[in-house]
Amino acid sequence: MQILPASRIRNLAPYLFADIDRIKREVEAKGVDVISMGIGDPDLPTPGFIVESLKQAADNPKNYRYPDYQGLARFRAAVAGWYRRRFGVSLDSETEVCALIGSKEGIANFALAVVDPDDIVLVPDPGYPVYRTGCLFAGGRPYAVPLTKATGFRPELEAIPQKVARRAKLLWLNYPNNPTGATVEPAFFVQAVRFCLKNEIILAHDAAYSEISYDGYRAPSALEVEGARDCAVEFHSLSKTFSMTGWRLGFAVGNAQLIGALGKTKTNVDSGVFQAIQEAGITALESNESGLYESCAVYQERRDLLVGALRGLGLDCETPRATFYVWAEVPKGYTSVSLAVKFLNEAGVVITPGSGYGKFGEGFVRFSFTLATPRLREALRRVQALRL
Repeated sequence: MQILPASRIRNLAPYLFADIDRIKREVEAKGVDVISMGIGDPDLPTPGFIVESLKQAADNPKNYRYPDYQGLARFRAAVAGWYRRRFGVSLDSETEVCALIGSKEGIANFALAVVDPDDIVLVPDPGYPVYRTGCLFAGGRPYAVPLTKATGFRPELEAIPQKVARRAKLLWLNYPNNPTGATVEPAFFVQAVRFCLKNEIILAHDAAYSEISYDGYRAPSALEVEGARDCAVEFHSLSKTFSMTGWRLGFAVGNAQLIGALGKTKTNVDSGVFQAIQEAGITALESNESGLYESCAVYQERRDLLVGALRGLGLDCETPRATFYVWAEVPKGYTSVSLAVKFLNEAGVVITPGSGYGKFGEGFVRFSFTLATPRLREALRRVQALRL
């Protein structure tokens, strides 16, 4: 008997990083100390007061029961309070907030909640792969919206053909941006909301990196724009903001009908977030965020080290105002994959090929600086010895 996975699995693009993983294993087998700059996983510890809150909540037997699908009422209220303080946006915590098992889960489930077979989904390219994957799992048709150096890695929404815009159901945006590190000002969301309302498109904004910023930059929310509540939802994660990646806690906010649809989807596929983790999340969201400022200062120092070293190597890159990624242009004679292989083979350093984020990511590589500063300095010492 031949057993085949579902077509939605068979139709997924080949895993680009398989060769890099294979080469990494080969290099490690030779005794090389491989340093990874390929994953955006904060190395800084979760603040101690949040960990203590989890410990206390884990001692409460009430938290051992099945959690509410859309989150504890107190957690949703804490999210609404944080949004009011941070963005000046008032939310109904009962109908406009939904807890998530990390924002990745919410992003994937949101496609199931709103996308019908053959619906067009406007997906940024390069972009976080889950936007496209979620669309495909829901039977939708992804349409790549280019993010190019010429446009500051921002989409030209009015350049989307009208026949495509009229048929589109959903537009994904992500600022501060992964993988490019690009940022936007509030006027960008004014244009995006206007475009979506005009074409009756749902706007989904992934704001996971909104709090990791430098040089005085403060990322705006799409929900600050007049009319956004008629078409938009926004996804946030405590992973980056509070170094809680393994905790799997995030939230979605915005249009009540869309949040309700997401909640109904979650009701049928998961059991919500462990309540003790939500209690710790409340502690984080209601804190003064002093630990966040300290983390951003550490990341900024690393960013400056990395940008300086890459420019010294002859790689063209911008200094990002947010995220913990540097998006560097590949020199002539290389593809994004061949450059990543060179870094791994000759320096023992893992970086991410831009082509893994879409067709328009070719010609770039992504460096993450979520590794201890001494390790970063060692990686840069090795990289600076390369001849490109």
